[in-house]
Amino acid sequence: MKLYGLKNCDTCRKAMKALDNVEFVDVRGDGVPLDVLQSAQEKFGAALLNTRSTTWRNLDEDARKGDPLALLQEHPTLMKRPLIDDGGTLHLGWSKDVQAALAL
Repeated sequence: MKLYGLKNCDTCRKAMKALDNVEFVDVRGDGVPLDVLQSAQEKFGAALLNTRSTTWRNLDEDARKGDPLALLQEHPTLMKRPLIDDGGTLHLGWSKDVQAALAL
């Protein structure tokens, strides 16, 4: 299982603490592989972008209207976190639904 997030994200820390045998991938330093981003985009659509983030607010209108995958590759901190890859099944966020799906 891989958890894509940020080291300083409280939600990511909570998820890491609750999950066993999880590999943490820092999206700021390591990014997210394109195939994972594409799968997440297909599954979660617009929910994948964190439009309440400081990074989003600092983008101009033209950038916001661009391709979401290109935006996420250029600004990985725009991704809602955590993105959890559980053997090919993707989960976004750390809601009760995600926790239940991961049998916590």
